Amino acid sequence: MNVLFCASEANPWAASGGLGDVAGSLPKALVQNGVDCRVVMPLYGDLKYRDELEYITNFSVPVGWRSQYCGLFSAKRDGVTFYFLDNEYYFKRTGLYGFYDDGERFAFFSRAVLEMLFYTDFTPDVINANDWQTALVPVYLNLYYRHLDKYSHIKTVFTIHNIQYQGKYGLDILEDTCGIGRRDAHLVEYDGCANFMKGAIETSDKVSTVSPTYAGEILDPWFSHGLDGLLRQKQYKLCGILNGIDVDSYNPETDPNIPAHYNADTFAEGKAECKRRLQEQFGLAQDGSPVMAMVTRLVGHKGVDLVRDVAEGLIDQGIELVILGNGEHAYEVFFNDLAGRHPGRVGVYIGFVPPLARQIYAGADIFLMPSKSEPCGLAQMVACRYGTIPVVRETGGLKDSIHDSGDGWGNGFTFQQYNAHDLYEACWRAKEGYWHKDGWPVLVHRAMCCDFSWNVSAHSYIDMYHQVMNLW
Repeated sequence: MNVLFCASEANPWAASGGLGDVAGSLPKALVQNGVDCRVVMPLYGDLKYRDELEYITNFSVPVGWRSQYCGLFSAKRDGVTFYFLDNEYYFKRTGLYGFYDDGERFAFFSRAVLEMLFYTDFTPDVINANDWQTALVPVYLNLYYRHLDKYSHIKTVFTIHNIQYQGKYGLDILEDTCGIGRRDAHLVEYDGCANFMKGAIETSDKVSTVSPTYAGEILDPWFSHGLDGLLRQKQYKLCGILNGIDVDSYNPETDPNIPAHYNADTFAEGKAECKRRLQEQFGLAQDGSPVMAMVTRLVGHKGVDLVRDVAEGLIDQGIELVILGNGEHAYEVFFNDLAGRHPGRVGVYIGFVPPLARQIYAGADIFLMPSKSEPCGLAQMVACRYGTIPVVRETGGLKDSIHDSGDGWGNGFTFQQYNAHDLYEACWRAKEGYWHKDGWPVLVHRAMCCDFSWNVSAHSYIDMYHQVMNLW
């Protein structure tokens, strides 16, 4: 089976979030399971490891009424071939997104992905596009390439990582920039604008999301950001597959960022040392209290408002609080002020330092993730990997990966309704569980033994690709 994975970012080359983790890890797991999976992404100006790239060729790409240069480069990592599409006008910039012409940039990239296949010896059975930046790939395939022998049997999967970002532009972008004429405009037109994601949902053979629960949630207006009507209409295409994490990178036995190493059978001493060093680093009291941590963007939908509402109560209950992240100014100010008012009980670092995040995962006892919505989430899986028990709200991938320990087999503590009272009650149960010195190690061992590897997800993706290939 040949799969071309189209993404606007991928680790370790260039990444800004969860999509980069997926595009860097899932193809590697697919290759290990016998799939020839290759990745194509833009050649950004600040791409890492540029010296590993090998030039293949260059060609022209139609962009509306004109043609643009595209250079084709490749490199190999962990058995995966990566293709890089170069155009300095579009991609030689600092950063990946947020430019005035993002619509044109990624329309070019989507068209270039298909043109690239003329110049490689690789013909995919399935093209897996990801998020709005590559959403025009299945649209262009159906409009302009399907009649050609090389493309006639290619199937398409479109994966939604976060439905909030849909690639919405004015309708005037369609003909001059995207090369989509009035006759075909209905494919991407939605609610009075050009919506790239709508086009992918309309034209792809299968639509997947990053967790089973999220696949159900986006049929609801509360979660869909306006696309629920279309998704209910196309529900026969929709499925959800839970993301995984790179268990080689997130490994407390070998992680060079943490002060002591341990595994599921030997965590007692190693995790205690990691906790001691974390408390030292943040100036916390080392009196045996549980350390509750949060590594997140400080924005409303991550549940930071709920944490703000219960923070004083948690401290009164004898919990030490560690916060790492940045985001909305009001939350940054609040947590800095909280730390100032509770020295020895609250530690805050405004910013994001990856090694420090690892030290928090290893050193904390309890991990907070009370998100309003969470398509999949990776932090709760990483926390389990390091033996730090998650407290999560039952939404999206959090519901699929973390199960309440009250049933005797769970790996964390959960709550359903998005309110501060329910979060506080879940935190209280976690704190009481921590003081149960016989039961807590059993829970930590159970969490560390959870298999969140990409190998599990890869088998589900392979099954989905086989289903898509058998559609006609």
